[in-house]
Amino acid sequence: MPKRKKSARVAPFRISLPATSANLGPAFDAAALALNLYIRITATPVSEFAIDASGRDQEICGLLTEEHLILSTYRQILESNRKPVTPLSLRIKNEIPIGKGCGSSAAARLAGIALANHFGKLRWNDAQIVGEAARREHHPDNASACWMGGLAIARMNGEADAQIACIRPKGKWPMLLALPEDALPTEKARAVLPAEYSRADAVSNLQNSLLLIAAFTQGRHDLLRTALDDRIHQPYRAALCPLLSCLQQVVGKDGILGAALSGAGPSVLVFADPHSSPIRVKRAVQTQLESRGLEAELLSVSIASRGARG
Repeated sequence: MPKRKKSARVAPFRISLPATSANLGPAFDAAALALNLYIRITATPVSEFAIDASGRDQEICGLLTEEHLILSTYRQILESNRKPVTPLSLRIKNEIPIGKGCGSSAAARLAGIALANHFGKLRWNDAQIVGEAARREHHPDNASACWMGGLAIARMNGEADAQIACIRPKGKWPMLLALPEDALPTEKARAVLPAEYSRADAVSNLQNSLLLIAAFTQGRHDLLRTALDDRIHQPYRAALCPLLSCLQQVVGKDGILGAALSGAGPSVLVFADPHSSPIRVKRAVQTQLESRGLEAELLSVSIASRGARG
């Protein structure tokens, strides 16, 4: 009897995407850093959708519903491009805090787009992938940094395209990410912002944004204290993010160079002097939080030079 041909087995698709910290003080909706915390996904075609999640916020990552951001994005992209929706089994290992200003939604949307691009054979390039994620995020900073790595400066060019410039910051930039227990919905953080700003506030943010870019490109850690000053979003979000004003008060002490909201908050990104002891910096931050009756998980992070990768 003739031998049966074995059905071709589709190889799993793997992708890792970094966390991101956007806004960076004055660069509101315009710049973000990729951080060395990752969501790692292995996707395999199966007969029915399934998820096996582990790591941080695994109960959210593993919830198989229509609202699952990775799978809903995957389905929507394929359906809008008239491609068949292949059911997938996802194995997710997550390190990115969800709902705390660390770019979790951008990473999830990019993961869904990458899965659709691969299994739907869309052949999208980087600009198309980032542009689609930016359109869904309504701003391009997180998506650009997550996909490209390093420091991404981005703007929307129309409704679907993003213009991106990527910078590899000079020198070392050690940081602490201060994570409160409770999340903060981006919609709530956006709702407290005013509709208009004064010319003085706009000019101040423009100056500080350019100074911030100079600090990263030239390795000028001494510029951070001034460059992170913001008048556009942080003063209005401070009441929702009590860690911010608390940690801004220790800037300039114990090797702490600056502090800024991570994204829309409530987490705070603390920049440390690379010549200072990491233990000393972490102890100083912890002592300051305790003195104000605040609690936060402190994670040591650095800039991820590479973005999404297989």
